[in-house]
Amino acid sequence: MESEAFTTAQRYADIIDLPHHVSKRHPQMPLASRAAQFAPFSAVTGHDAAFASPLHDPDAAYL
Repeated sequence: MESEAFTTAQRYADIIDLPHHVSKRHPQMPLASRAAQFAPFSAVTGHDAAFASPLHDPDAAYL
């Protein structure tokens, strides 16, 4: 395992210390937009409302 990590470090030794590229043409996406893009149920419209409605009462089956 240790030799495998050493081999990987050797393969990327020429680029590992290069500075992070920042595009001059395309601005970075704001952090809030980036988080919203990967939110688990952001694509499901009305997801929160469906679970908050009285029709979806998980305790109703036990009353």
